[in-house]
Amino acid sequence: MKTAKTYLKKPRRLIALLVTAAATVFFFLPPAALVQAQPASEPVYRALSMKDAVTMAMLNNPSLAAIQARYKAMSAIPSQRGALPDPVLSLAVLNLPTDTFSLDQENMTQIQVGLTQRLPFPGKLQLREKTADLEAEAAGQQVKEARLRLRSNVKMVWWDIFYLQQAIDIVRSNQELLRSTVVSTRTRYEVGKGLQQDVLLAQLELSKLVDREIALVNRLDKKKADLRALLELPSSSRFDLPLPASTELPVLSPERTLQARAIRFRPVLQSLQKQRDAARERIKLAYKDYYPDFTAGAAYGFRQDMPDGRRRADFVSFKLSMNLPVWSNSKQDKAVAQKTSEALSLSRKLRAMEDRVQAEVARELSEYDSARKQSRFYENSIIPQADQTAAAMLKGYQVNKVDFLNVVRAQLALYNYKITYWRMLSRGFKALAALEAATGGPVAGAGEKKNEK
Repeated sequence: MKTAKTYLKKPRRLIALLVTAAATVFFFLPPAALVQAQPASEPVYRALSMKDAVTMAMLNNPSLAAIQARYKAMSAIPSQRGALPDPVLSLAVLNLPTDTFSLDQENMTQIQVGLTQRLPFPGKLQLREKTADLEAEAAGQQVKEARLRLRSNVKMVWWDIFYLQQAIDIVRSNQELLRSTVVSTRTRYEVGKGLQQDVLLAQLELSKLVDREIALVNRLDKKKADLRALLELPSSSRFDLPLPASTELPVLSPERTLQARAIRFRPVLQSLQKQRDAARERIKLAYKDYYPDFTAGAAYGFRQDMPDGRRRADFVSFKLSMNLPVWSNSKQDKAVAQKTSEALSLSRKLRAMEDRVQAEVARELSEYDSARKQSRFYENSIIPQADQTAAAMLKGYQVNKVDFLNVVRAQLALYNYKITYWRMLSRGFKALAALEAATGGPVAGAGEKKNEK
């Protein structure tokens, strides 16, 4: 007779068998199958160099892709503008009698097939094609300008992030120092060798550093979001910037040399030049409208034989027509005036842009020279002096010859000078990136290769 214990043992044996089978499958299943079973994770960029960031922006940025698509579309226009209009094929029944609708009753009844072709006045098609070609070249220069601007923006945001990373590292290092200072001052206070105000001061400065770190991290997150947008990266991607192999800002050419280079190579100026040239070609085309366009045609008329069987000859017709520009006062004259004004407007716009480009070069070069001099001054003079001052203050405090407040101030000043140095250095490289965009290309030789791992 089966007892209750017998029925309880069977489920337990079944569970044991299932667990054993699952464990066997898990241990003998290939690792690749286990990896495939895991959900796909977002890409993580451990280190994002400036070169990689620029390359990714050139490949992925949607704004640049839109400008490139526009240029590709405009490149297909010139051949269309230079082609003849499509010929017109016509089919007609002429002189059909309405009493019988018979094709052989009347001698003039015929089935006619015709072909006509519109022929613009000589030179018009070439001018239209040349105008469209110049406009396409202007669009191509706009693509180059967009590339320069995108490259500059990526580099500037990259250097902002780099500076903020260095500033956060310095603030956190200072926090560690102040935490140890709080412990030491508390210990000195407990043994009667220190003051309570020293403990409170150290704690206050530590709290201020924590607050500063929060603000810096907030700025860093915003700049990283800006860089993700430029590179078309997912919002969940995480990256840090590598340390440059060198942070030396190179000596650049004189202002006049850079301005002359900008006038010669800046794509936005070349684009405006192409647009101005296209406007001048449109003036020539407007003058061509004083001359008529032609329409040539030929037709063949098929006739039926006579009712008595005699044969009727077919008809061949030719025609040539033209438009008569007799309303030139209100049409062609106004068109010429319009195109002339447009060309003059573009010429003045080009001149204004040249002035803006020269001012941009002068402004960014001044910014670069200032940042270069200040960063070198901080690196070679202020920071070493502040380091010596902080060390001397600490030694004086240890022998009770210096107030604790002066020690804290000296140490904070040292860290603030270090942060300022990185800000000036970042400012210099940002100005260098802006100069490259303003002049139409690199201005520092191998500067980027020198300053990047």
